[in-house]
Amino acid sequence: MADTMSLVLIRHGESEWNKLNLFTGWTDVDLTEAGRAEAAAGGKALREQGFDFDVCHTSMLKRAIHTLDIVLDEMDRVWLPVHKTWCLNERHYGALQGLNKADTAREHGEDQVLIWRRSFDVRPPALEPGDERDPHVQEQFRDVPRDLLPYTECLDDTVRRAWPYFEENVRPELEAGKRVLIAAHGNSLRALVMKFDGLTPDEILKVNIPTGVPLAYTFDREWNVVDKHYIGDPATIEAKINAVANQGKAK
Repeated sequence: MADTMSLVLIRHGESEWNKLNLFTGWTDVDLTEAGRAEAAAGGKALREQGFDFDVCHTSMLKRAIHTLDIVLDEMDRVWLPVHKTWCLNERHYGALQGLNKADTAREHGEDQVLIWRRSFDVRPPALEPGDERDPHVQEQFRDVPRDLLPYTECLDDTVRRAWPYFEENVRPELEAGKRVLIAAHGNSLRALVMKFDGLTPDEILKVNIPTGVPLAYTFDREWNVVDKHYIGDPATIEAKINAVANQGKAK
């Protein structure tokens, strides 16, 4: 068995609501053409760097699912097994979902929006039960136990569902020597990165994951990170990271 384990994370490409600078959360919006191009570029970069996979995981939201589809198509690996789970969904932004981030910053102040977006344990205002945005009334989540579905979430809540899923499902695959690809969202991936890198709640708040750029991890058998790097052009990646960081400002 290999001495190291290989995992790649990729955040979905630009979505229709990313483009409009709206709080998205669990709203099931699709990729823009730019987002599809980002996903294709990510898949091409993985292929050119010689990556291959044995199994994939993604969320139950189409922007992540379609990102994974495009990446696998670019790699000629559409036949790989794919596991879809709500545990890898984006953080649920509650009653903020559908609101413009810049408008919300003007109304409530950039500091308040930053707290809602990036504090570890402060939840945004919750949805009212039965709201059309409430996952309890959406067919997509009909098989998820109702008491597990949120009306709003903070990052800590996202960690509490994403990390157990990783521990129970992905970790055994990696330990068995399988090469794993996870296509998910900014906050569900930050939840994993926090655990992999041993970051504090304050430290993870400063981490911005760019869209459509593969992030490759190599672990030793004791789960120490022996290598971590983004795959792509450094200047492009830095620009994308800065764009993510600036989304909550009142422009």
